[in-house]
Amino acid sequence: MSNLFESAGLEAAAPRPLADRLRPERLEEVVGQDHLIGSDGPLGRMVAGGRIASLVLWGPPGTGKTTIARLLAGHVDLHFEQISAVFSGVADLRKVFEAAKGRRQSGQGTLLFVDEIHRFNRSQQDAFLPYVEDGTVILVGATTENPSFELNAALLSRSQVLVLNRLDEAALETLLQRAENEIGHMLPLDADARTALKAMADGDGRFLYNLVEELEVLGEAEPLDTAGLTQIVQRRAPVYDKAQEGHYNLISALHKSLRGSDVDAALYYLARMLAGGEDPLYITRRLVRFAAEDIGLADPQALVQALAAKDMYDFLGSPEGELGLAQAVVYLGTAPKSNAVYRAMGAAQRSAKETGSLMPPMHILNAPTSMMKDIGYGKGYEYDHDAEDGFSGQNYFPEDMDRQQFYQPVDRGFEREVIKRLDYWAKLRATRRDAGDTG
Repeated sequence: MSNLFESAGLEAAAPRPLADRLRPERLEEVVGQDHLIGSDGPLGRMVAGGRIASLVLWGPPGTGKTTIARLLAGHVDLHFEQISAVFSGVADLRKVFEAAKGRRQSGQGTLLFVDEIHRFNRSQQDAFLPYVEDGTVILVGATTENPSFELNAALLSRSQVLVLNRLDEAALETLLQRAENEIGHMLPLDADARTALKAMADGDGRFLYNLVEELEVLGEAEPLDTAGLTQIVQRRAPVYDKAQEGHYNLISALHKSLRGSDVDAALYYLARMLAGGEDPLYITRRLVRFAAEDIGLADPQALVQALAAKDMYDFLGSPEGELGLAQAVVYLGTAPKSNAVYRAMGAAQRSAKETGSLMPPMHILNAPTSMMKDIGYGKGYEYDHDAEDGFSGQNYFPEDMDRQQFYQPVDRGFEREVIKRLDYWAKLRATRRDAGDTG
């Protein structure tokens, strides 16, 4: 099978990057994706059956999407055609489809691999549909973005979405050993630096090979420790797109870690988002919401702390202000949790929709005009401050509506005190109602 450089028309002796020289030549050589290529995996079963369906390969950079597509074509004897959605338009697609039609007439099928397929707009994606449906091409799209957000439903319905894993340490170690076999010697790294090199790759096999080449160019002879390695090679920027799924995944992970009172996990996700360039004020807005939604009156200071973190960041900026976010995360994570206020508001909103335009009882309506006073507005209102215990026990719900209990505090934190107050008022209300009935 030809490699990418031969496909581009380059001479066999032309210098080739390590990642290209070590590109797997058999599907079994692909690392980290056994759940797909194993005998029980979907790709393993397709290859065994000799037939490939249209696919969308979704996974992080450097996990083997292009390689897998190329190897699949070879396994089932399809012509491999590759385009990139970044550099191609409708005119390029027409040429590809016409060529595929010609090959089909001569008995040769085409596997069309579209890199970064999510970059095509909706109308461009629609252009694939008739050619996928009639079998002119077997479409294999590759994307780093969530297909359910980025691809047409019609295209997704005609394709099987397969998720590629980020390469773990074991897979990266396998790639390192292959690289060392290729260059003919072990990398000049002590054990900790070797681990650090794999961490720098952040699950990206191609980037790992690039790091190896960088070390080769420098020609270090003495083993490097982690500090020495960090000085001479560049760390891969975290995979994080503030406008796409990574943005929503990490803020969800932060929120749920706080809800689960796992402070260390919450700090980790906070650090991940800040390292990825997330707007700290976006994070702070979520912390403020969390304080009200998941802590509420179990700790009234939670909302104060979250707002203080916002003020601190506004005042100091980055990086000093980020410490305020960390403090708020620790406070919120360790605070007692209650969503009683959140649930109470939801229940009250549902009730308000169901009851429509019921009037409040007349005795709690103001009477700014003499006419309103004459017809009963405000009549019989008892001023609570004048009542015994500062509590009149009057009914404040509409007369055609039964009394409701929307707010049901939990027996945690400050809401324990709230429960005592509510119980006390409920007993007073019942006593005064019974007294009124007797009178």
